[in-house]
Order: sequence, then C-alpha cells, then structure tokens
Amino acid sequence: MSPTSSSTPPWDVRRLPRADGRVFLVTGGNAGIGYFIAEQLSATGATVVLGSRNPTRAEAAMASISARVPGARVRAARLDLADLSSLETAVESLEVGCLDAVVHNAGVALDAPPRRETGSGHELMFGTNHLGHFALTQWLMPLLSAAPAARIVTMGSYAAKSERLDLDDLQSRNDYRPKRTYGRSKLAQMHFGVELDRRLRAAGSTVASVVVHPGGALDSLTPSRPPVHVRTTGARLSAAPAALLVQGKHAGAWPAVRAVLDPAVRGGQLWGPRVFGLRGEPRPEPVWNHLADTSVAARLWDASCDLTGLGLGALPGQFR
Repeated sequence: MSPTSSSTPPWDVRRLPRADGRVFLVTGGNAGIGYFIAEQLSATGATVVLGSRNPTRAEAAMASISARVPGARVRAARLDLADLSSLETAVESLEVGCLDAVVHNAGVALDAPPRRETGSGHELMFGTNHLGHFALTQWLMPLLSAAPAARIVTMGSYAAKSERLDLDDLQSRNDYRPKRTYGRSKLAQMHFGVELDRRLRAAGSTVASVVVHPGGALDSLTPSRPPVHVRTTGARLSAAPAALLVQGKHAGAWPAVRAVLDPAVRGGQLWGPRVFGLRGEPRPEPVWNHLADTSVAARLWDASCDLTGLGLGALPGQFR
C-alpha cells in the first residue's frame, strides 16, 4: 500500500472503532506513551492488559483508566523484560486462550553513564528494549497465532532514524554512549519488527508485525493523569512554543493505537505522525532506507537468538 493519504480510509483518533471481545497486551502500559495507548484502547471495549514490572504503578494506571473510561476492562500482568527467565511464566499468567495484539512499548532509557547490565549480563537498554521483546514474542506466538488476525506492534523511536547498528558491538562494550546506545536499542527493535513480518509472511502466518514511532512526544505537552502523570502550569506554559513542532505522549500513542485497530494497516509498514514525522495524526511513511536492510536484520536476528537462547522453531507454534 502506498504511503499516501488516499491509500487509507478516514481515521479519527478520538472516535475509535469498537473492539469488544478482543484482548490486547501493552508492555510498559503503566506510564508514558504506554499508559495512553492502554487508555485509548480501553475505550474500545477491549480487554487491555498492562504489562508492568511495578505492581504499585500498574494499580495506579488501572485506577486512572477506570476513572476516565466507564466500564473499562483493564488488568495488569507482572512483566520484567530485563529478566528473560521470567517471561514464560509471565505469559502463562495472562490466562487467555488467544491474544489479538501486543504493543511492544516498554523501554529503558539511561541519560548518563555508567553502563549497566541485566541479570543475564546484557547491556540494560539493548537487553530490555530489544532482547526482552524478542524473547517475549517467541513465548506469545502461540496465543497470537490462535487469534483470527493478531498484530505485533513495535514502538520504535525517531531517535533511531539517525543511528546505525554496530553488529560487532551490539552490547556497547567497546564504546558506550547512553543516548546513542538507546537509539540503537530502539533501531534493533524496529529491525526486528520489520524482519518479523517478512518471516511471518513467508510462513503463511495470520499474524502481522507493524512498526510505529511516536515522533516527538514530551511530558510537558502531555495532559495530566494523576498520579500517573502530573503536568504543572509552569511546564505547560514553557512548552507551548514546542507544540508547533512536537506533541504530548497522548498523541505519541496514536500510531500504535491505529496499528492495533485499523484493518487498513498492513504488516511490514512503518507508521508515524503526519507532520514531518514529529507531530499530528498517524500515517504510513516509507520504511527508512537503513531499516530496510535485510542483511543487517538477518544478522541481528541470529545474534538475538544466540543471546536469548531462543531459536526459531524451538517452541510449539513458532514461525513454522
């Protein structure tokens, strides 16, 4: 499908289609963009599961959603993407027969050194943002395959557009710079999302993989959802000029929400904000040139299998 406005039907971010009876999992659904993805999806009548490593924050997010969305079907599941050994149990705890969509949104961002590692010895941002979601997808595939037309939606980042992977130093052991390592971890996620759809199509799967990014999404332009997020008057006023170029996290959620709900969205696509890829309503955009490099994606896939200990076809119902 061509990435033009004429190729997609009208879409109103404030009047979403109903999704009663469907089940969606949002990783990191207790805060930031993930919270707003969950809140917006809850308004469709679907059951929304917040994947969170912090039960207290998950409870606060559920209370906020329930207060704003009458009759919301929202619950939480304990999910720690930095702990690969816990993911099989986390998926079992969902206690659902099928899953209609997962939004790979959770992420760790470190602003300053030192370099940190997960319990498995992986650099924290790469290990959580990419490897955690890579492994989670493997465990979720039987549930996704059991749904009529499930979607795996990967939340990338505009920061990944200027980055390139160092396939010989995926863990940033030789040259660690926090912002660059974060951008590369998100790029790895996006490579995985695009490559995953290629493999799903080749296998004749009913599951589709879509990659999205939120553009520029600032806390200071995000409406308050106490206690999940509180925006002060000072922050709102100081951020007003930035609203010409970027947006709040509620709007940063729109591409992911559309990728979950809109039947016109296709696997392998990249969706982002309409205006310069930074703000506005969601639209498809051309897959970035470096993101379309299949040789890089294949090498990353093989490395991810090795690092997680999960190989293709190792589990029932996987990528056959």
